[in-house]
This record gives sequence, structure tokens and C-alpha cells, in this order.
Amino acid sequence: MGRYTGPKCKLARRIGMNLELKGKRLEAEKCRGLDIPPGGRFRRSKLSAYGEQLLEKQKLKWFYGVMEAQFRRYFHEAAKSKGSTGEALLLFFERRLDNVLFKLGWTLTRAQARQLIVHGHVNVGDRRCTIPSCRVSAGDVIRIRPAEKSQKYVRARIEESRGRMVPAWLSGDNENLTARVVNLPTREDVSLPVNEQLIVELLSK
Repeated sequence: MGRYTGPKCKLARRIGMNLELKGKRLEAEKCRGLDIPPGGRFRRSKLSAYGEQLLEKQKLKWFYGVMEAQFRRYFHEAAKSKGSTGEALLLFFERRLDNVLFKLGWTLTRAQARQLIVHGHVNVGDRRCTIPSCRVSAGDVIRIRPAEKSQKYVRARIEESRGRMVPAWLSGDNENLTARVVNLPTREDVSLPVNEQLIVELLSK
């Protein structure tokens, strides 16, 4: 199954929270309230234990914009790592290059960040990176390429996202469009309120 291309508000209403899929546009009046689930229902039905687990998994998957097969690869890798499987899973997502660009305020959404990367506008170190799922490491330096088109696009997005707080594990220079990964993120740096243990229970069955 391919990437979801339908209404982003529908996903946010399914979860009942802003998943940062449309930037500020999600709060526009044309988008129905997040407290109203899709399908015209005005009350959410009570979920079973399985339903709660599935909802947490979908929340995480839609928030970071990954597909099912990729999500399961992350989980299998996290299961083999030391420490908490759930925490390792979240931090794998948080270290994605597309998420880093979004956290820096260089794009309004993670989807915009993926497009920017795939089109070759981003360097990690001295090399061009065209893989949105590239996992950054402590000390990595990220740059927007010097092409006028690249610089102009990102500066416009920075102006639109003005006021967004950059997490402490990243250090950004919006003047020169460079950033550095100061250290690896921790569980506290994940802004999505998610119960990762439910996801581990679901995928461990």
C-alpha cells in the first residue's frame, strides 16, 4: 500500500489531535474540529485493548509520515537494540533527517522536508543526501545547498514558521542555513504524546 494522499485533517481527526501534518493550515476554520471524528459521528466509540494499541501505532506512523513496511523495519531494529524497545523506536524516528529539518523550522511540515531532501537541496557533512530516512548522529553538520532556489525556498519557510522552538539537541544558524546535531535526542525530546509500550505489545504478538 502506498503513502496516504487523502485529506490530512481526516487523519488528525481520527486520532483527535494535531499531528503537524499541515502546519498552521490545520487550524484554519475550513478544517473541522479535532474533537469530531471522521464519518460524521459526534461521539467516539470506546476502543478495545487491540484498538488502543493500533491507534497508538497509527498515531506514530502518521506523525512521522512513514509507511507500514518501513515502520516494521524500525521496530525489528529497535527490538535488537539495548535498552527499551519502545524508546529506541521513538528515537529512531526522531533522528530522521526529514524530522530534523522540520524541528529546525526550515520546513512547515515533514512532508515538505522529505520533498526538499529528495530533490537534492540538503547536505549532511560534505555530501548531498537524498534519503529522508537518513539517521543523523551527534556532530553531524546539515546545510542547505548554496543554489539560489534552495536558499530562497528555505528562507521563506523559516519566515512562515517563525516562533517555533528548536530542541536543545539541535543548533541551527538560520542566517547561513546550517545546523549541527549537538547530541542525540532523548525520550523527553519526542513531542508526540504516545504510549510506546502499547505499540511494542501490538507488534510483539
